Amino acid sequence: MKYIVVSGGVISGAGKGIVASSAGLLLQSKGFVVTTIKIDPYINIDSGTMSPLHHGEVYVTDDGGEVNLDLGNFERYLSTTLQRSHNITAGEIYLDIISRERTGHYLGKTVQVVPHFTNAIQGYIERTAKIPVDESQAEPDVCIIELGGTVGDIESSPFIYALAQLRKRVGKENFVQIHVAYVPVVPPGASGEQKTKPTQRSISDVRSAGLSPLLVACRCEAALDPGTIQKIANMCSMEPEQVISVHDGSTTYHVPLLLEKQNILGILCEYLDLQLDRAHPHVEQGKRMWDNWVYLVRSQDTIIDTISIALVGKYTSNKDAYLSVSKSIEHAAMYCHKKVRIIWIDAAHLEEETYRTSAVKYHKAWHDLCSVKGIVVPGGFGTHATGGIIRAITWARTNKKPFLGICLGMQLTVVEYARHVMGIPDAGSQELHPESKNHVIVYMPGHNQENSRDTMRLGKHPCIFKDGTEWSKLRSLYGPPISQIEERHRNQYEINPEMVEELEKAGLAVVGKDPTGKRIEIIEIRDHPFFIGVQFHPEYLSRVLRPSKVFLGFFAAAAQCLEKIPMALQQGQQSLVEEY
Repeated sequence: MKYIVVSGGVISGAGKGIVASSAGLLLQSKGFVVTTIKIDPYINIDSGTMSPLHHGEVYVTDDGGEVNLDLGNFERYLSTTLQRSHNITAGEIYLDIISRERTGHYLGKTVQVVPHFTNAIQGYIERTAKIPVDESQAEPDVCIIELGGTVGDIESSPFIYALAQLRKRVGKENFVQIHVAYVPVVPPGASGEQKTKPTQRSISDVRSAGLSPLLVACRCEAALDPGTIQKIANMCSMEPEQVISVHDGSTTYHVPLLLEKQNILGILCEYLDLQLDRAHPHVEQGKRMWDNWVYLVRSQDTIIDTISIALVGKYTSNKDAYLSVSKSIEHAAMYCHKKVRIIWIDAAHLEEETYRTSAVKYHKAWHDLCSVKGIVVPGGFGTHATGGIIRAITWARTNKKPFLGICLGMQLTVVEYARHVMGIPDAGSQELHPESKNHVIVYMPGHNQENSRDTMRLGKHPCIFKDGTEWSKLRSLYGPPISQIEERHRNQYEINPEMVEELEKAGLAVVGKDPTGKRIEIIEIRDHPFFIGVQFHPEYLSRVLRPSKVFLGFFAAAAQCLEKIPMALQQGQQSLVEEY
């Protein structure tokens, strides 16, 4: 097994996940099987209880893991299927060690960070690295490990020590490190100077902790000047080719092309003794995948037609809260050979209360909503801003605007329909409107109000298309033979099964259910360009080279090319326009 560790310095959020994913994609392009691990030094057991406003979205894996959003980057770029074990947290390891200590596992020894905690980290990494991540079920050739946080943080120290020990155990020929550092421009602007001192200090910190980066990936606004590259190389005792410029581009999907141009693949393979000219079944597949990636990314540079999509949500102040949703929209736009402009609308600004406190915010939000080609309402929890979401849904329904509601978005769609079409003014949700006498959204059976996480529906579950729904715009995207799909879930509320018959009579059709036939998975209005709600989260399975059909259908309807999509999918096209 070969290990590539991607660490970060200077500031957090500099793009470790994108650099790690891009390096993995380049290795895949040469036929290597790549797996990934994200290490998070926080004490939380997983990401499930963390606020999306502070930490970004909670990403969900097939097996129901609530993990760091960077695992979403890995899956989207590499088209792999990861598990909850691919996200390692300090809290998870401490919990395991303490549980062992309480049962006498350590036979009275003093349990310490070194060696017990650091050895446990290495054990987790080595076990997880062997888990197959693609359809071939082959053991991975390379494991890319992203170390969360910033080198120098107190909580990162045990993990850096553990990785230094892992390097010693597996041999330096099987272990390399890429360090991502930020190069600021002072003063900011085109005439500013690229400052290397933060990068120098960051490399020094890494080395003093026991690791030695092979490459330093410098995040910067513009490409590094030759003089800046030479200075970093001189001050960090590196060759100039070991200093990689990761500068801003039109999209993050250009980063793999940027890294390839600077020969990062050749440097990694030479150091790790990975044979680029080997004969292997994955090589042709990797080449085909890379060609498709390059085509899609470069084609975006020549597209002019831009489609505006409104994302109406509760947490829009932190765009990472809806990272998978925004990326899924981008994937669909690339397939449709369009550009996309996502308009972020805080749902609270659509409410009358905002008009009384800030008429400017209110009118801007409504202007933005009325000017877009399609509207997405993603998931969330709690009562905040739900009034504004319902108003947005009403506008999309009555003005025939393509609409997609996900999880909470679907549930509020049902509430809106019951109130404004079925004439039930107090229709509500047990979560959001406990005082209501007509709950169209209810807790799932067995809900535990003391600890709602015990009854959270997580991970991949099947959805079966209902008989007689061949007319469905969404179903047509999957093709006539498909009667069942599988999607990832994260919810604890559902449509009241006692209300389904009334909803359908009123024109809100049920298109998909779970295998029991009791849980409603997909709803759709027939007489509408595209008005669909899904209980699952299709964004978790969208990939750059294989966009979610739910998002693809929605975006195509907004771009007025929906009728072309089913045939293109059946023919296996990577895009509506293929110019190989």
